[in-house]
Order: sequence, then structure tokens, then C-alpha cells
Amino acid sequence: MLSRAAAVLLPLFGRLTVTREAAGPFAPGSVFVANHDAVADPALVLAALRSVGVTPVVLATAGLWRVPVLRRALSKGGHIPVHRRSARAADALEAAAEVVRSGRHVLLYAEGGLPLRTDAACAAPRPFRTGLARLSATTGAAVVPVGQAGARRLASGSAVKQLAGVLTAPLRRPRLHVHIGRPVHLPPGIPEGTATAHRAVTAAWRRAARAVGEPALDD
Repeated sequence: MLSRAAAVLLPLFGRLTVTREAAGPFAPGSVFVANHDAVADPALVLAALRSVGVTPVVLATAGLWRVPVLRRALSKGGHIPVHRRSARAADALEAAAEVVRSGRHVLLYAEGGLPLRTDAACAAPRPFRTGLARLSATTGAAVVPVGQAGARRLASGSAVKQLAGVLTAPLRRPRLHVHIGRPVHLPPGIPEGTATAHRAVTAAWRRAARAVGEPALDD
């Protein structure tokens, strides 16, 4: 439902293009990991993945389940709440591992939250948390790096600026791009796996940033 809504609504707000490096279907139970710099970027990523035949289970902040309309959609889709900085945080990884073993794809954001920046420019992915590497080590799943750019042109800054950005987007029609990289198998060891995943997502983000005319520079 979320993927379908993103695919239908996003073209009203911007011009999304999608590229990918590997042809053919993705291996069952793949873990997709994307950079996260705006509240709007999950819509970009879900719409892009749907265009290549992927409708993943999403690991998302548990606070979204407090929004009545979203709670129903998230629960119906089998998406997984992440209770950050709590004793229940590990529950999300266990649930994700079960989904992966069942053959369904998973989408997660390894940075663990949004940046505090207020400008509209995109920037390189921030350091990753270790959950992705631990999920990969537990399941042996292939990791698919996803880079998105342009979401901050839709909504960034204060709540007022974000609302203004969304309301004016149908007139501005900002350029949006998602690049889906080649699947990788992370090396053993949590630090090594985390570093490998971060490099792969950063490379995918650079491709996306260049596609929308953003300078692809590290922070």
C-alpha cells in the first residue's frame, strides 16, 4: 500500500528518475539500505523500488505508529517499528531477520535518524549504525545499496519550511533521482561489514546526486 501510494503521488510533486547497476530480479530476502536525509526520501525510495518490482518491508521509527492513518497502513503492510534507544530496539532486527528468511525484501536506514541541517542541499550519508551488518551476518542476505538525492528539495528545514516546500513542489517540480547499486555480500565482522555497506551506499548516493546536479562531496 505504501509503495503504491508513493508511486502514484510522487509524480505530482517532482520528476523522479531511477537507475540501477544490476539487471534481473534481486535475490529473495535481499536487504535494501538507503541514505536518509529528509522526511520525504522514503517516498522516493519506495516509488523507485516499486518501479523495479520490489515492495519491501520497511524498518521505520516506532513514532510513526502513533499516527492513526499511518499506523493502520504500516501494520497492514507488515512493516517493522524500530524503538530506538530502548531495550526493544533489538526486536526490530529479529523481526527483520524473520522477514528475510521468508524470502521477502527489507528496506532499512542505517544512519539511525535524520540530520539536523536546515539547508536544502544533499550531503553524503552519515556514519552507519551496526544493525545492518548484524542483520547481514545473521541471515547471510545480500545487501543492495540505494542512493537518493533531491528529497531535501521537497521538504527540509523547519516544520513551516517543510510544509511550504511540499505545497510549492507541484509548481517547482524538483528533480529527484534514485540509484540502485549492485548487490554486495558484507564481509564478516561488524565493523568491516558496516564500513563496506557505508561505502556502497555513499557510491550510490554520489550517482544520484550527480543526476540531479548536486555536488557529490562528502561532509
